Amino acid sequence: MASVAVVGGGPAGLSAALFAAKNGLDATVFDTDETWMHKAHLFNYPGVGSIGGSEFMGVLRQQVDDFGVEREQGTEVTSVSTDGDGFTVATEDGDHDADYLVLATGADRSLAGDLGCEMTDDGVVDVSVEMETSVDDAYATGAMGRSEEWQAVIAAGDGAAAALNILTKEKGEHYHDFDVPADASETFGAMADDEA
Repeated sequence: MASVAVVGGGPAGLSAALFAAKNGLDATVFDTDETWMHKAHLFNYPGVGSIGGSEFMGVLRQQVDDFGVEREQGTEVTSVSTDGDGFTVATEDGDHDADYLVLATGADRSLAGDLGCEMTDDGVVDVSVEMETSVDDAYATGAMGRSEEWQAVIAAGDGAAAALNILTKEKGEHYHDFDVPADASETFGAMADDEA
């Protein structure tokens, strides 16, 4: 099973981890819990009428936990590197290896710079529509690749785009994540049936 290391635990990082784990990849999130979401209140999210940022983060964390994502909560990443065949994420607790890397550290683009990712004239990480950087199998999401559009819904979409591109690479064909009610019943059992 391919592994995905996600640096950053805001909407972009947790969305990437969720889509990866839900579809059979091994995902680990390194999260210092410094997300801007703790200062936010969401009105700009489809399907959400009104929710506080910290409450929303609790919902996202529960979702990734439900799908078996390993969350390294409170763990600061000190560096990321690649030898061209995977990535090493260094923390104060040791090194972690992964096949893919998703950077979701908001406006802090230093890890992408250290990795050698190309930057735009605006000083943001140069990414494709799939959020892939100039470094193969490394992705930069949310505010890392955007100079102004930092809304939570955009960041979550960027994380999903990165994960779906990784899944496309792994499965050898363009991958779609599209669920139907039976998927919820299979995954969550009677709880999903009761909510329907």
